[in-house]
Amino acid sequence: MRQMILIGFLQAQNCTNHPSSWRHPESRTDSWSPDFYRHIGRVLEAGKFHLGFFDDRLSMPDMYGRNHAHTVAHGIRCVKLDAVTVLTVMGMATERLGLGATYSTSYYEPFHVARVFATLDLMTGGRAAWNVVTSLNDGEAQNMGRDEVLDHDLRYDRADEFMEIVLGHWDSWEDGAIVQDKTSGIFASPEKVHRLDYEGRYYRSRGPFTVPRSAQGHPVIIQAGASGRGRRFGAQWGEVIFVAYPNVEIGRRDYAALKANVTRLGREPDHVRVTQLINAIAAPSKAEAEDKWAAIDKLPLEIDALSLLSEALNFDFARKGMDEPFSTDELAEMSGLQGIRDRVLQASGTKAPTIRDFITISGRGRVHNPIVGGPKEVADQLEEWFVAPACDGFVLSATHVPGAYEDFVRFVTPELQRRGLFRNDFTGTTLRENLGLPVPAIGAWRPAHALHQRP
Repeated sequence: MRQMILIGFLQAQNCTNHPSSWRHPESRTDSWSPDFYRHIGRVLEAGKFHLGFFDDRLSMPDMYGRNHAHTVAHGIRCVKLDAVTVLTVMGMATERLGLGATYSTSYYEPFHVARVFATLDLMTGGRAAWNVVTSLNDGEAQNMGRDEVLDHDLRYDRADEFMEIVLGHWDSWEDGAIVQDKTSGIFASPEKVHRLDYEGRYYRSRGPFTVPRSAQGHPVIIQAGASGRGRRFGAQWGEVIFVAYPNVEIGRRDYAALKANVTRLGREPDHVRVTQLINAIAAPSKAEAEDKWAAIDKLPLEIDALSLLSEALNFDFARKGMDEPFSTDELAEMSGLQGIRDRVLQASGTKAPTIRDFITISGRGRVHNPIVGGPKEVADQLEEWFVAPACDGFVLSATHVPGAYEDFVRFVTPELQRRGLFRNDFTGTTLRENLGLPVPAIGAWRPAHALHQRP
């Protein structure tokens, strides 16, 4: 029987992806302590979650008004830790939970990313995943020594080459290359360790790579591009795709389209897991959940939305009045998460939406479309999405930490297990085993892609 994937959506910062979460009376106040992340890891593992992965940006949100004062004053994602370092702490506190982190293709070198995640994969016994992003705003660019973010589609063109190099390096050591024969003095077979010698338009990288393959072959690739170019990139490279479909009907359509795109690119669609973002407010009963939601819904501030919209779209929303329509040129300037802009244009029914339209439709800074209820009500909605099918599983966003994860594990997970929709235990030791993904053979990704390597 087909069973759903469950993923914890994590942030190594002072709040969840909801900036108001730190104001919740039950939120922990030590989000920069190791025990905070050890606790989250143990909760997710107790709930048999497949993966916890960290979203990340390389700057605090300071695009709004071109100043960071509001970000710091209101705690809008102003403290950000390095996600891979945090994962090592979480990895030491867990044994089966998959561990994913975001690293940008725009500001790191492919060899470095390949080595960081291959090392994490070995240190966690084959549980690592890399969330591939291209980064999206000028603040990140300026922190990394650039003047502004690259053009949207150019970022993805460069990222395609980046992926070829990373996957190429991950293929450098054949299985069984290491023999460690102390009698003969041979550590590894040279003929089983290869240089990459990659030459592309944007990158080049020689090798040989310095990290052997792990028990799962190489880290799982996560992708969450929402624009047309981003969706193509995800279909080409992603193994776990993070989506935010607005409803089941659209989800069913887009899910089928994504799987069809995967097939057209010569990949096996059953080897790509599509996971829908959810916000769940769970309690023993629907009435108790509604009381919880009423308190949570009072926490967001208007400045949260204005700050996060400016950050995500790489456009200073302080330039406009709340009900002043955007011009065509201003909409074209929005170079960040273009999927947000496109969704607002479609849902507003106008070519000149206002800031108020963006706040209302995007739900930025707020808990969007929450699933509020007792075990039955929450499980009913997840089952509807899963059976449609509109997804292969869910990415749980937290309204506050650790309570949102604890409530889901306590109330919802047992109901999903009772219905046979979710597993009762981990099926293996590696992330690929638990996701039902095969160990990738050396070079398995290559036939569908034109490599930029020397002969």
